[in-house]
Amino acid sequence: MIAKLQCVVLDCADVVGLSGFYQSLLGGVVNQPDPRWSLGKGWATLHTDGGFVLAFQWVDDYQPPQWPDSAHPQQFHLDLEVKDLEQAQEDVLERGAALLDAGDGQRSWRIFADPAGHPFCLVRH
Repeated sequence: MIAKLQCVVLDCADVVGLSGFYQSLLGGVVNQPDPRWSLGKGWATLHTDGGFVLAFQWVDDYQPPQWPDSAHPQQFHLDLEVKDLEQAQEDVLERGAALLDAGDGQRSWRIFADPAGHPFCLVRH
């Protein structure tokens, strides 16, 4: 091993809004003081209760991914484990997510986009 994962950084046009969206899904503290990062207008962090850190970086003229369009690839996505897929879907849609793929009703996951267009999956535990 040569490195330890420090955080995952999502590009976006609204660091405050997107960090708040993920806080509403995952809990934790937005912009918790941490000597590893300098917080400011173009940067926000979310320290989750489990110790994982998501960071949000402002990008001028941000262009969101267009799943599943390979001309605007998703580049990566987050899988978020939930107990009740129906309730979790309702909750993320109320918070500003968009449903991208509801599946066939048989599989254990559904695909959404966060308010900045990043795909993420809700996966039934």
